Amino acid sequence: MKAMSALTGLLYATLIVYLGGWYQGYWNGNFSLLLLILTTVTLAYWLAERFHFQPSRERAAETLARSDEQRRASLAAQGIQRVDGDVEGAREEILRQPWWLDWTAGLFPVILIVFLLRSFMFEPFKIPSGSMVPTLLIGDLILVNKFHYGVRLPVINKKIISNNDVKRGDVVVFRYPQNPSVDYIKRAVGLPGDEVAYLNQKLYVNGKAVETTAQGEFFDEDPNSMRFRSRYTEKLGEVEHQILVDPQPQGRIAKMYDFPYSENCKYTLEGVTCKVPAGHYFMMGDNRDNSQDSRFWGFVPDENIVGRAFVVWMNFGSLKRIGGIQ
Repeated sequence: MKAMSALTGLLYATLIVYLGGWYQGYWNGNFSLLLLILTTVTLAYWLAERFHFQPSRERAAETLARSDEQRRASLAAQGIQRVDGDVEGAREEILRQPWWLDWTAGLFPVILIVFLLRSFMFEPFKIPSGSMVPTLLIGDLILVNKFHYGVRLPVINKKIISNNDVKRGDVVVFRYPQNPSVDYIKRAVGLPGDEVAYLNQKLYVNGKAVETTAQGEFFDEDPNSMRFRSRYTEKLGEVEHQILVDPQPQGRIAKMYDFPYSENCKYTLEGVTCKVPAGHYFMMGDNRDNSQDSRFWGFVPDENIVGRAFVVWMNFGSLKRIGGIQ
């Protein structure tokens, strides 16, 4: 028992160090992997409790109760009817679950539910940057539908059941191709086989200009921007949404580094034109001149897709932000 208590204490200390280092930025955490490990460890404790520790405590409590009955019967045979001592308190102490089981086996059902919900159904995210303004603002708390595009195995992100295809106009969360431990959120503008061009601040898909309607000015409150931008309504596929365009763009578009299928992209003074390869997508932010996206770092492979963002469930700075995502 002492060994198990010490082992559990060591496991909790390791968890605290890992979370602390993650929070302080000493290393990148992997929450999916962490949940998988926690589920596996608490399952092992739960099985040990269910089939070993609990039956062992029950047997010890039964032995104590039987010994007390035998003692009382023996004293009664000698004519002694009044016997001091009550073993009920000791019996309850024997049956009580120790802390290291209460905080492991007892947490297994909760951790399992969280793991299943987050891995296969919905996952919360917080918007950290202004690349999707005005659709999503910094501080928006969103939910991502993880089964919309199919069921994927946790951690390795391998699709095992297909569902809906990614459509133009979808707001998609995906693993950043250059660093899969980081999640990005952008809008899908190009599907496999599409030719996507962004020339002179105008989006073209398969040679056709995407329809836009001017909506006046919008003040971008992103601390890195703090400027007025032109706001437009853009119709991409079946989705109508808003975008921002800077009246005075900050320089030309150029790739940040070589990326897979970079030969499919042509960069000019006017912008960039790319042919989307099979199994990949072209992603862009709605804040068109304030977004690092596929124009700069390339295509997003299908295996990097996490899910479809569909609702802002909270923004503590503005409750009016709560609602569906277009």
